[in-house]
Amino acid sequence: MPDRDNPSSPRGETHEDHHAFALRARADRRARAQALGVDDAFVSRLVDSFYARIRADELLGPIFSAKVTDWDGHLGQMKRFWRSILFSSAEYSGNPMPKHVAISGLDRQHFAHWLDLFYSTLRAEGASEEAVRLVGERARMIADSLLTGIALHRDGLVGSRAGADLPHP
Repeated sequence: MPDRDNPSSPRGETHEDHHAFALRARADRRARAQALGVDDAFVSRLVDSFYARIRADELLGPIFSAKVTDWDGHLGQMKRFWRSILFSSAEYSGNPMPKHVAISGLDRQHFAHWLDLFYSTLRAEGASEEAVRLVGERARMIADSLLTGIALHRDGLVGSRAGADLPHP
């Protein structure tokens, strides 16, 4: 049983221990990504290129155009989002789920196409296959999570595995 006067966990770990572990994990995650060529500059290029493709896309362009009025702000937010996802940088705070749930008709077709564009943009930006897998799998998890959340919202538990068959990188 831990000492109640000592603010440590049952295993004797303090808040400082947890904080130090989190900082090491963050540094390790960034180092692994950077070893594959995925750094801040890559994330910036990826986001700029990807959203240029999105804006020109027949299927996804109209959806984004209807929702995004400040593209510079959106691109900055997406760069913070991807740095947070890839490097655990904690720069992004927000919940994208409500915005996606509110888009009428958004379904598997849209997310699969979004992923195909994302994967092709990764490759066009010169990412190695290892980097495509690293970043692409994170993108797939996000798409799966959003699609599943939308399906749960619309269909209840029937939609709980809505993204199971989304494409992999």
